[in-house]
Amino acid sequence: MNNRLVSMLLAGVLGAMSGDGVVAQENLSLDDLLKKVEAGRVQDAQENAARIAAFKSNKKRQAELLKAAESKRARGEARSEALEATFGENDLKIVDLENALTERLGSLKELFGVLQQASGDARGQFENSLTATQFPNRGEFLTELAQKMGQTSRLASLEEIRRLWYELQREITESGKVVRFNTSVITATGEEIEQEVTRIGAFNVVSQGKYLRFEPATGHLVELARQPQRRYLDKVAGHEVAVGGSTVPFALDPSRGQILSLLVQAPTLRERIEQGGVVGYVIIGLGCLALLVAAERLLVLIITGLRVRAQARAIDQVGSNPLGRILKVYHDNPNVDVETLELKLAEAILKETPRINRMLMLLKIIAVVAPLLGLLGTVIGMIITFQAITLFGTGEPKLMAGGISQALVTTVLGLCVAIPTVLLHTLVASRARAVNQILEEQATGLIAEHSERRHVAIG
Repeated sequence: MNNRLVSMLLAGVLGAMSGDGVVAQENLSLDDLLKKVEAGRVQDAQENAARIAAFKSNKKRQAELLKAAESKRARGEARSEALEATFGENDLKIVDLENALTERLGSLKELFGVLQQASGDARGQFENSLTATQFPNRGEFLTELAQKMGQTSRLASLEEIRRLWYELQREITESGKVVRFNTSVITATGEEIEQEVTRIGAFNVVSQGKYLRFEPATGHLVELARQPQRRYLDKVAGHEVAVGGSTVPFALDPSRGQILSLLVQAPTLRERIEQGGVVGYVIIGLGCLALLVAAERLLVLIITGLRVRAQARAIDQVGSNPLGRILKVYHDNPNVDVETLELKLAEAILKETPRINRMLMLLKIIAVVAPLLGLLGTVIGMIITFQAITLFGTGEPKLMAGGISQALVTTVLGLCVAIPTVLLHTLVASRARAVNQILEEQATGLIAEHSERRHVAIG
């Protein structure tokens, strides 16, 4: 009632304040307002009385509903007790039946355990085996059999046991066969084509002179993007064209792909050279220059040595060679004294020596500079490695591999250039010394002969 009174008072106030502020829509006196409040109080009293009467009239109905609910609860409790008793009896029966089943199975229970383990192991082996490309539907049977053997209420049939034995025996048999069959192959460009492949036991699969890799996740054969060296691929080509019964050598991977994957990851000679960077190319350039110079010098010195030896056997016939030019000096000065002739021949020998020893110093310089450049590349590679360690730490070895490769490759290249260059320099220098020795021997002989003639003439 208080709420209704407050509401009517608020309504009167708002009604008085509404409009444009000059004339109200409805003018109420205090007596009218009091009458309306009284009427609202009477109406509230009537509504409350009606609700109380309705509640009292439903009291009997509520008692009936409560009694019905209690009766339903009692029936539920009785049913629950009956079900619990039945559950206990069934539980005892299940235990008795399981014991009876265990007694009747006897050693067969161990057999089913072995079947479950064997089927699970065989499934994992078959999924990763190369024979899965030729026999792709074995995994479903083995999975179902393993699940079935894991349930104590189901037994394996004789046919299932025979099939498991057959699949195991077939895997063993196929591991010792070389088989050709058609299947889909994914090429290095990503194209899937149908072609003939050759499976060598459970070790390798080849096709069209290339090694293939088996992907267990997709069940496809994938052509290796990078093939091993040519000496292995030549054996593949010979194996594919071999006829039945013939023996053909083949590069077999007994690890079923592990060794082959490591083999194809090994860098080629070109890749190793590229790892050396700019310093490596400079070292190789110096090595090529040393080979060209040494080859040119050896050829020239061999020809010169042959001509000088031929000239030594025909002293009277002056030819176009170092010894011939020295003989020409001797023949041009027949009447000079011994000391003068010795000096002139020594001068002629000194003129021929630079021609004979030409480029020898260059070979020596290359032999010294090549290992120093290798050391320079090593230092650069180690700097790159330490920079990678500073930026990324030591958790990822591949980030440091580039610097380490450059450090090692340049050192190897420097030694590979320096060692042959030293040998070539020694060989070329020995050839040059042999020619110079012939020239000096012949010059000494000419001086001795000239001195004898002078003594005979004076005598």
